Parts: sequence; structure tokens; C-alpha cells
Amino acid sequence: MFHGTMTALVTPFRNGQIDEDTFCAHLERQIEAGVDAVIPAGTTGEAATLSFTEHKHLIGITVAHVNGRVPVIAGTGSNNTAESIDLTRSAKELGADAALLISPYYNKPTQEGIYQHYRTVAEAVHLPQIIYNVPGRTNSNIEPETVARLADIPNIIGIKDATADMAQLTRTLMLCGDKMDFFSGDDATVLPFMTLGGTGVISVVANIAPKTMRQLTEAMYSGNLDIARRAHFALQDLSDAMFVEANPIPVKAACSLMGWMENELRLPLTPLAGSALDVLKATMQRFESEIEPLELKA
Repeated sequence: MFHGTMTALVTPFRNGQIDEDTFCAHLERQIEAGVDAVIPAGTTGEAATLSFTEHKHLIGITVAHVNGRVPVIAGTGSNNTAESIDLTRSAKELGADAALLISPYYNKPTQEGIYQHYRTVAEAVHLPQIIYNVPGRTNSNIEPETVARLADIPNIIGIKDATADMAQLTRTLMLCGDKMDFFSGDDATVLPFMTLGGTGVISVVANIAPKTMRQLTEAMYSGNLDIARRAHFALQDLSDAMFVEANPIPVKAACSLMGWMENELRLPLTPLAGSALDVLKATMQRFESEIEPLELKA
């Protein structure tokens, strides 16, 4: 249903409020670059610090501005199942094409609890849904057997896997077959992820290098491993730099360095500074000629 390069969008702020004009300009930049979908109100979009009203408004802005040109996959996750249902229902009403739901964090559910959480949301809201496994943030892992159970639920159509664990990915693919799509949630491992059978990436680095990331995913689809490998190598340092501190601190700083938005985050996140900022600046300078875009010759 979805494939290729899908951007996990940053949320620009100005004086503590969502900067709607800047957000729409960023959306337009992504669409012009040819991304295959956009994801507002996810982790990269600082969803944890958005009020419910802001969260829903951001999804609405995205749907209205995109106007059907690319799919909108709305972040609607929570560690509270009832809240996830509310956000997912609102996303459907606002016209989103699908929802992305993070695995419940902080309360550390069992595998059965994780399964029941996703099942309950899927049965409550008949919208295509993508589950999201990111143990580094949730302190829990969606085991392959649990993913396989969830793959039998008709409107759970995919998983965003940010584990960077190719062995676990292999086991999960073997159990699920073609019942769901697999999307990388780790920019640094998109190439091996797609080699194993993944259909694309939900990307942080695509906020600043969407064309190069799209070249990577398109090359993998067309079977041109040489071009894919060269794009992968070109992106590697930049992908690493996006995680010198917790996402989205570095990518928000990168967007600011590009002159696209203010380097403003909501507490408890604070702007990139010191040696980490120096690393990001140096990496972006090396990548400068590749941002608009890297020209890869066959």
C-alpha cells in the first residue's frame, strides 16, 4: 500500500507555537523532492509535547496542504489505548490515509498487552494502520511472534522497524510472509533492510536530503544495487549525525542551518550545542553538494 521514501516530518515552532507557514513550506519542499508519503505528528514531529488540539490540528494542516498529492500517514500513537483510539479516529475524520502508532511506552506491557493494544485500536478505527517498534524509546520489543499475530488483523498493514536488528527482521519476515509491509525506521540501515524485503523507509534524514534518500529507495526497487549502494554511502555520515543527540534535536538544528525554520524545540528537549553541533555542521558541509540533490550516474 505504501512504499519508498516517507518523511517523518519535523514540526517547526515559533515563539512556542506551531509555525504553520513554515510547516507548509517544508511540506512543499518534500513534495517537490518526490517523497512517497509524509508523516506528521510522530516522534520527529515532537508529538509528545503537542496538546491533543495541536496534534489534531497539525494532521489537518498536513491533509489540507498536501491535497492528495502524496499519502498522509498520521502519527496517532500513545501509551494509553483510549487516547490512541481518539487520535486515530480524528486522523481518519481529517482525511489521513493511514495512521502510525508507536508501541506503548513507559508502562512496559507484556507481549499480550502490546498485541491487545494494537488490536483494540485497529478494531475501533477502520483505517490502515502501521505499528512501530522502537525499543530504544519504548523499553519494550515487539517480538516476531507478536508481529505475526498482528499481521492477521486486516487493517494493520505494516510495521515500522527501528531496531536495526537484521536477524530479528529476518525472523519476522519469515513468520509474516506477505501479510504486511515492512518499513525501516533506521536511516543508516535502509539498504540492508530493503535487501531483505522491506518496502521503504520512514525517514528522519529525508527532512534535509529527501532526493538522495529517494534515489536510494528507488534504486532498490529498480534493482540497481550500485546506485543504491552509492546513495547509502553518501547518506551514512548524515544519517549518523541525525542521532548525535536524541531525535529530533539534530534534525531540527539541521533544518535551521539550512535556513528553513527556527531551531526551536519544546522542553524537555533543548537545542543542539557544543561539540555535537560542531559535528553536525561539519557533516552538513561535507554533504552540501549532495543535498540538492546527489547526482548518481548509472
